[in-house]
Amino acid sequence: MTDTELNITQQSTEAATPVTLPLSGLSCMGCARKVKNAVETIDGVSILDVDTTSLTINADAPLREVINAVESLGYQAGTTTTLPLIGLSCGRCVAKLKAAFEASPKVFLADLSKTEATIKSALTKEELAAIVETAGYQVAATQDDETILPEAALKPEETKDEASTPQLPISESASQQLILSGMTCASCVSSVEGAIKSVQGVISVNVNLAERTALVSGDADTDAIIKAVEAAGYGAEVSESEETRRERQAAMHSEQLAEHKRHTWLSLGLGAPLMAWGLFGGSMTIDSTASQIGWGIIGLLTFVLLCTAGKHFFVNAVKAARHHRATMDTLVALGTGSAWLYSVAVVFAPDLFPAQARHVYFEATAMILGLVTLGHAIEAKARASTSKALDRLLDLQPPTALVVENGQEREVPLAAVQAGMMLRVKPGSKIPVDGVVQDGESFVDESMLTGEPLAVRKTAGETLHAGTVNQNGSLLFKATGIGSDTMLSRIIQLVRQAQSSKPALARMADSISAIFVPTVMIIAILTALGWYNFGPDPKLSFMLVTATTVLIIACPCALGLATPMSVTTGVGRAAELGVLIRDAEALQHAASVDTVVLDKTGTLTEGKPQVTSIISLALPDEELLRIAASLEQGSEHPLAKAVLEAAKSKDIALASVSNFEGIPGKGLSANIDGDTYFLGNARLMKEKGIALETSQDAAKQQADRGETAVYLATRTELLGLIGISDPLRSDSASAVKRLKALGYQVVMLTGDHPDTANAIAKLAGVENVIAGVLPDGKANVITRLQSEGKKVAMIGDGINDAPALAKAEVGIAIGSGSDVAIESAQMTLMRHSINAATDGLTLSKATLRNMKENLFGAFVYNSLGIPIAAGVLYPLTGALLSPVVAGAAMALSSITVVSNANRLRWFKPPKGENHAG
Repeated sequence: MTDTELNITQQSTEAATPVTLPLSGLSCMGCARKVKNAVETIDGVSILDVDTTSLTINADAPLREVINAVESLGYQAGTTTTLPLIGLSCGRCVAKLKAAFEASPKVFLADLSKTEATIKSALTKEELAAIVETAGYQVAATQDDETILPEAALKPEETKDEASTPQLPISESASQQLILSGMTCASCVSSVEGAIKSVQGVISVNVNLAERTALVSGDADTDAIIKAVEAAGYGAEVSESEETRRERQAAMHSEQLAEHKRHTWLSLGLGAPLMAWGLFGGSMTIDSTASQIGWGIIGLLTFVLLCTAGKHFFVNAVKAARHHRATMDTLVALGTGSAWLYSVAVVFAPDLFPAQARHVYFEATAMILGLVTLGHAIEAKARASTSKALDRLLDLQPPTALVVENGQEREVPLAAVQAGMMLRVKPGSKIPVDGVVQDGESFVDESMLTGEPLAVRKTAGETLHAGTVNQNGSLLFKATGIGSDTMLSRIIQLVRQAQSSKPALARMADSISAIFVPTVMIIAILTALGWYNFGPDPKLSFMLVTATTVLIIACPCALGLATPMSVTTGVGRAAELGVLIRDAEALQHAASVDTVVLDKTGTLTEGKPQVTSIISLALPDEELLRIAASLEQGSEHPLAKAVLEAAKSKDIALASVSNFEGIPGKGLSANIDGDTYFLGNARLMKEKGIALETSQDAAKQQADRGETAVYLATRTELLGLIGISDPLRSDSASAVKRLKALGYQVVMLTGDHPDTANAIAKLAGVENVIAGVLPDGKANVITRLQSEGKKVAMIGDGINDAPALAKAEVGIAIGSGSDVAIESAQMTLMRHSINAATDGLTLSKATLRNMKENLFGAFVYNSLGIPIAAGVLYPLTGALLSPVVAGAAMALSSITVVSNANRLRWFKPPKGENHAG
């Protein structure tokens, strides 16, 4: 057996159609032999052919076992295909399609969202598309059908061109959003979450009291979730799209607000005159038959009020009781109901009560209903403001688009636009859908998506995004993303998911809220018993007033709204600043950050390296460049692109390459015309035993100029160095200065040579430099910083940054960076600037501070209000708190929380001048 031919035993395969798996990472037939030996041990496998690029086996072989065997050797097998999807609207759709993929024995990994499927399989794109279509969905058109990702392709310091379309993180699991009704307080939140969690297939659920929505992750059946919510005593409906959610919530909000206003006027219309009567000396006691008749009529009117304006309190309280729960509605129903019942008893049987206890409280019942409902109306109006940021994003898309067909232009509704259509956008018009420019030139204002104030020049081949504004030219473009597939829609979806998530602080509040109402009821009972047994006469009156006031003043609403209001408003404001926050946990972690670690290439620098010097030691400059560029063919690494661009500019013809081997963090080796060459950094040269003494001075000069030295050598001789520089971004120095002024310690972390790194750091104003770090060592550096007590935010954009981004308290990815980096990050920057990260960090601090203010206010209010309502100040003042005042205080507490959270809508990131230290 030779290295070019393997003797493969043929087995009977008459009944099987061969399956060919692409292989990568194999550099010679010795590698192929290893694969053959490993796969042959698997039962049921017949190897028909194997070489360095593919493995052909019988169709009924256990593919997953074959793949695992190949990958256990350090190679890659199978094709990874990414399919952009159309028509998936909810978690059920995702689960249905995933099951269809997994039903095929030739598919062994399927990762899906509503907009994209990443499949590792032995199938072609066409075969996978057929599975999608059979399931009832569609595959959108794309330029790159299949992507095979060998490990060698993952080069260090990898970044994308800044001009590329900003990428967005994809949800790890299918999710669906429900619009809820019937919730009034934090106790309702825990009840609804508990009901949804009980449904099979639900992975996690976050209920947002401020938005009255639930975000459910998993592949649970939507109908089952809705039935579970309804069984718990609440209402739920599916939000198929952001536009649907917006319209439905707006309708529900209008109905609620109108109802609250109507009930407020009814309640205060009766309660205010009665209260005024008492305040101005009118009798509020039963002392005659005439007073019985008069107060009896008022009692009947109050009963009508309880059946209209107060109906929802009692209905919700009964529902909660049936499910063994107590909510804010329970407290209001008990408080107003007991005051009314006591008063009715006094009116119809005054002789059962001592003369001094024959006081009626119909005015308290009416005023409590009026003030609590008024508070709900004001709170609802303020809550509607928290979604203004998302509403402004939704308003960016125009209602119509200008379609070009057969040279004719016609205006069509936005819903009629399909992917692949040719569209025209005129000067001053909003771009309706995502697309690629086919003809024309213009500047486009993308500030509403990225926060970047400067307009971006767009020419043929450039990407356009829905909602951005065309300025001065006419553009003809091809629609590539419509409906939920536009970047704008994905941003809205990510913001919505983040708004529905909960930080640790909120979970603590939820755990307290779960026992809050039952605890208040117990306190009210103990208060009543205390006044009845130890209080002065009239005991019954004192007992009723204190117990009712305790029930009314307690406010689970403020507790339930404290964190979701802040999170909803803060995440929305972050989106306006061009920062997408993955979840509320990231907000809380970001608020504690004191150290910011910056990647160099593509973060501090432009990410567009250029060859700026060539130092030849044994070859002419052009020959050195020809060999280096030939070795870099096919690589997407920024340094490789720089070498290839330099060769292209000189019209240098490239040579064929064989036996390519990527060496992560160091470089590569390959053969050209039978000779072996090494291209990479000094570590690679030392590892291969190449003497560098003759190049030290030249390398030092390159490093002092901020250039990265790329060495080219044969097995025995150094041929020369190529100096590549990546210019510092125009705003990097000012951004670093701002970070330091705001009190953050700034560290630059790079795999580059220390001399080169220090030259760039000096220009950027960074004193702390950690250089020469291999890709797998960046996460270790983060861990070391954390062991020193530092709270770290890592900003990067390359594949090699992903482990460090995941390890840091907060990973911040540049939106134009690699997908892997973005998936590992908790924040994504829509504009390529460190200033955007600073905005996100400072907003996180402001949001956490706002959450703490709300929680502190809610806890202090209840901690002080409940004892005062119970009468602890009576020995000092000789007076009790009125239930009416308690109702007003309860309403005011919720209004205060909502108003305080809305301050975040006007948050302006600090510049840093006055924040030194």
